[in-house]
Amino acid sequence: MFNIERWQEIFEAIAKNKLRTFLTGVSVASGIFILVILLGAGKGLQNGIERQFENDANGLISFWSGTTTKEYKGLNPGRRIQFRNSDFDASVQKFDDKLEIKSANFIFWNGVMAYGKETGNYRYIGVYPDYQAVENAKVVEGRFINDNDLIHSEKVTVIGQKVKLDLFKDKNPIGEQLVISGINFKVVGIFTDPAGEREESRVYLPFTTTQKAFGVGDKISNLDFTLKKKDTYEEALAQSNKFTKELSLLLKSKNMIAPEDDGAIGINNSIENAKQFYDLNLYIRLFFWWVGICTIIAGVVGVSNIMLIIVKERTKEIGIRKALGASPISIVGMILHESVFITTIAGFVGLLASLLLLELVGPQIKSDYFLNPEVDFSVALTTLVILVVAGAIAGFFPAYRAAKIKPIVALRDE
Repeated sequence: MFNIERWQEIFEAIAKNKLRTFLTGVSVASGIFILVILLGAGKGLQNGIERQFENDANGLISFWSGTTTKEYKGLNPGRRIQFRNSDFDASVQKFDDKLEIKSANFIFWNGVMAYGKETGNYRYIGVYPDYQAVENAKVVEGRFINDNDLIHSEKVTVIGQKVKLDLFKDKNPIGEQLVISGINFKVVGIFTDPAGEREESRVYLPFTTTQKAFGVGDKISNLDFTLKKKDTYEEALAQSNKFTKELSLLLKSKNMIAPEDDGAIGINNSIENAKQFYDLNLYIRLFFWWVGICTIIAGVVGVSNIMLIIVKERTKEIGIRKALGASPISIVGMILHESVFITTIAGFVGLLASLLLLELVGPQIKSDYFLNPEVDFSVALTTLVILVVAGAIAGFFPAYRAAKIKPIVALRDE
C-alpha cells in the first residue's frame, strides 16, 4: 500500500544529508556501471570470436604439408613433404561417407594481373567447387567454379570484389579477359567474403587448370574438409578429433613420415579451436561478473554503513515510535524502504549510463576480435534484480538493529 508519510520521511532524510546520500549513490551506481560495461565487453569478445568463425565453413578441418622432424625407415629428418593429387583422392576415397565438404587447393601467394591499362598483384588459388563453402564466399554476379571447369580445365576465373574495383572500376567484368601471370582467363563470377578486403583480394581458378597452366604438376597446397553434422558439440568434437587422427596417419603412411612426427603435417581443426576460444571467453565473462559483483558489494557495504549511521542518529525517534506502539516489522520496513530506494535509483542511473556508453561507443570500436559490445534484455533484468537485492541486503542489518532497540534505552540516548 502506498504510504505518503513514509515517502515524505525518506525525502526529508535525503534532503538533510544531500552529500552523504549522493556519495552513497555514486558508490552503487559505479558498481552497476562497471558490471554492465564489463558484461558488454564480454559480449563484444564473444561476437568477435563468432565473427571469426563465420569467415570460414563451420567445422572446417585443414591439412598442409611441412618438414619432417624425425628419422623414418632410413630417411633423414628435415625432408620437405609435398601433398599431391593422390593424397586428396585417397582421403576422399577412405572418408567419403563422413565428409560434407571436400576440396584441395594450390596457392600462388602473389601474381601480376592485368586488364587493359590496370594492373595489380593479387593471390590466386586453384580450387574445387566446394571451396566456395570452405571460404563462405558469396557470389554476387555470375557463378563460382563448377565441375565442368575442372573436367575440361577451363580457363575461367572468379574474382573478389576488391579485384573487380581495382582493375575493372565501374565496368562489369563478367565475360571479360583477365590476364593472370601472362595467361588469359575469362571472368565468370564476382564474390564477396565476410572477412572483408583481405579475402576479396583473391582470385579463384579451376584446380585442374591451375596445375596445368602454371606447371605445378600434381602438387597440392592444402586439403580442406568438413564432416557431416552431429547433434551435439561434444559428438562433433569427438568425430573431428577421430577424423584428424586417422587422416593424419593415412597421409603420413603415404608420404613416408613417422607416425609420431607431428611437425611434418600441419592441422587446423576449427571445432577444437572453437572450444578453446569459447572456453576462454567464458572464463573472461565469469571474471567480469566477479569484478562487477565485488564492486557492487563494495557499494552495498557503503550503503549499509550509511544506514547504520542513520539508525544511530534516529535512535531516539525510533524509541518514541516503539513507545507509541510501532511494531518491529514497521521499523524494519522504514529502514529497508529508504535503503532500497537509494540503491535502486542510484543503480538505475549507473545502468542507464552504462547502456548509453555502450550504445554510443560500441559501434565505433573496430577490431577483428571485438565486435558490437552490448547487453541483452536478460542481463538487464538480472541487473535489475541485483539492484533490488542489493538494496534489501544493504538495509537489512541496520533495520534489524533498529528493530531490536528498546524504547527506554532509546529515550535515554543523547
